[in-house]
Amino acid sequence: MICVKDVRATPAGCPAFRPGAMNDPIMLLDDAEGVKAAPAAIANLLRQNGAGVPGISPPPELIDGRAMTCGQVRRIARDGAPVAVDPGGKERARLAREVIRRVAASRPVYGRTTGVGANRAVAADDTGHGLRLIRSHAGGAGPMLDVGRARAMLAVRLNQLAAGGAGVDPALLDVLAQALNLGLTPPVRMIGAIGTGDLTALASAALCLLGERPWQGGTLPPFPLDPADASAFMSSNAATIGEAALARADLGELLEAAVVVAALSFMAVNGSAESYSTAVHAARPHPGQQAVAARMRELMAGQDIRPARIQDPYGYRALPQVHGPAVDAVGTLDRVLSVELNAAAENPMVDVAAGDIATNGNFYTAYLGLGLDAARAALFQTAALSAARLGTLVEPAFTGLPPFLADGGPASSGVMALEYVAHSALADIRRLASPAALGSAVLSRGLEEQANFSTQAARAATDTVAAYRIVLCCELVAAVRALGMRGRPPAPGPLRAGYDLATEALDPRTEDRPLDADVDAADRLLPALAAL
Repeated sequence: MICVKDVRATPAGCPAFRPGAMNDPIMLLDDAEGVKAAPAAIANLLRQNGAGVPGISPPPELIDGRAMTCGQVRRIARDGAPVAVDPGGKERARLAREVIRRVAASRPVYGRTTGVGANRAVAADDTGHGLRLIRSHAGGAGPMLDVGRARAMLAVRLNQLAAGGAGVDPALLDVLAQALNLGLTPPVRMIGAIGTGDLTALASAALCLLGERPWQGGTLPPFPLDPADASAFMSSNAATIGEAALARADLGELLEAAVVVAALSFMAVNGSAESYSTAVHAARPHPGQQAVAARMRELMAGQDIRPARIQDPYGYRALPQVHGPAVDAVGTLDRVLSVELNAAAENPMVDVAAGDIATNGNFYTAYLGLGLDAARAALFQTAALSAARLGTLVEPAFTGLPPFLADGGPASSGVMALEYVAHSALADIRRLASPAALGSAVLSRGLEEQANFSTQAARAATDTVAAYRIVLCCELVAAVRALGMRGRPPAPGPLRAGYDLATEALDPRTEDRPLDADVDAADRLLPALAAL
């Protein structure tokens, strides 16, 4: 694994933080002793939140408003992990509820007893105000979010409410947990947010809670949402944060797998390991660079390395210096998300300790948007290097094999098409690397005079993940074929384990044939390579 030292303090017993992998710095309920100590309590929480308990497997994800991670979001969103709301989170929500009701009885509260946006000074304390807000804002456009991203939104909003700054009915936490545990998702359209609040998405979820719009995947009795809670429930970037968390988890995994793929290519072209020496990277000690070099040394340990050149191309020689910044950028994104996932970023925010509320700008997700922009830009650099390594694999001067690793009649094409596929995907990554933060908008009669477009940055990250997978898969297919044709598999160790996984999954035939199934098989291999 790519291990980068992180200076954040973690509670005793928590695993070290590794930005290069999909990490959970604070893994509640994953500690074996903790699970053994409270199985009955966990089972009770699951029953209260609508989840079945056939042996407490998979373990529930505890939602407490304080320790959600990107890995946890991915398990809930894609693996269908059940959730259980921590009693402490419910208590924080209850206390916030008491404060906001008391404050609203004595003075105007934005969105609760007034309009929103440019209507902020208009009194609106009738019971129909909240319903009008929800119905009018549930107007997104475009295709629907997939189930995974919709579940991520619900999980993030649930955790935010457990942080205790919204002042909504605490019973709302239970019903959101029930929806997740029953596999329900709201029909949410993708277009409608600009990084200052996923209002259309959460308004659609609110209509499902009210019973005015059907859930996808099943049914749930209508929840009597307090109309006064309408603005408080909708005022969140949960959909954007959830999508960003999924992208971060995926990127961490791909960056891990990429080093293994690069090491296989290195062996296929007889690279020089001196570029990864400890002394070289101690002389320029960027954390990601050092971590990637250390991982390459680990993978090269025990290998029969026969350098064929005085100096390798950048794809090998500069791998730590190019891949390392991507590792660091994703690590920075992880730190941003560890804050965003667990923040009571409500407007107005309930300050329970002071017994008051405060309007604020915590809905403005510039940190997240900039972190996503930086990660995509850094990813393009290392994706381009993967395509460059693919170019060496089809060149006889580097492998000693026929052009394009062809093994058939005259002018056979071999893996020639993979270069075109890889560069097509790379072109998408280049296009998607354009900074979303460069956009701007003036809305709501000039009151909201700026936007950060973190939503678009997160969407671009999702698409970048898909394109980067393709680039890596093209390199992997070619590297494994080259090693096989040379009859020189890696020596025993983690690299050999990765090679064996690949040879078992990939079609061994080398004659000209369609390679789309090979790319698909390589895609399924990437998580296993990342875990080596």
